[in-house]
Amino acid sequence: MIIRLRSLVLAFALTAVVAFSALAASAAGAEEVFWSGARRLPVYSVAREDNAVSITFDCAWGTEHTDAILEALKEANVRATFFTVQFWAEEHPDYLKKIDEAGHEIGTHSATHPKMSTLSEDAIRSELSTSSRAITEVTGKEVTLFRPPFGDYDNAVIDTALSLGLMPIQWDVDSLDWKDLSAKEIADRVLAKVRSGSIILCHNNGLHTAEALPVILDTLRARGFTFVPVGELICRENYTIDHTGRQFPAAAG
Repeated sequence: MIIRLRSLVLAFALTAVVAFSALAASAAGAEEVFWSGARRLPVYSVAREDNAVSITFDCAWGTEHTDAILEALKEANVRATFFTVQFWAEEHPDYLKKIDEAGHEIGTHSATHPKMSTLSEDAIRSELSTSSRAITEVTGKEVTLFRPPFGDYDNAVIDTALSLGLMPIQWDVDSLDWKDLSAKEIADRVLAKVRSGSIILCHNNGLHTAEALPVILDTLRARGFTFVPVGELICRENYTIDHTGRQFPAAAG
């Protein structure tokens, strides 16, 4: 009886340790290490074997370098995805129209660029609805993609976006171009990390982004990669997302 009791106590203690360790790991982890099921996740990358990737640009401040970026994309015949904040779209409707007319995809980056996880569900809904509407008023096209500012989200942000028909999108390759890295540093960072199904994060007004783009695009193309907008990279339905945010098409039944 005593031996059995000790065994039960030991088993209980072991279970408690495992549970505590999992909780601690989750609390200490970065955004992308939460297991799906424990937390809703946006799409960070897509499990593809065809070497398709997407290059994306967040638009929140300024336009000084945007023309050069658009020209670099045009010369390389690459269609990208731009995520625009509402106040940027309203201040620069000419650029929003220019981006759209060049064949690029446009998603929302919120209305006011807040930390979305700090907002109520009603406030999240307002941020997404008004910003999408501002884009549609200029382009005439439905907005179906959303990138959370600062990469910040929680379950309410993901669920609310999906309820509005907006697929939440992150990235798995960060150029860090907003830090005013040199063109070589930006290119080296991107080229070292891209894999099939990657989503590359850049910004429309990075100081050296346009200079880095030809190297990035030409090198990746030479390696066998192709470029598509995010909307053509991701699965819209019948998919799963693992703990890293990588999206997988559902296995055929």
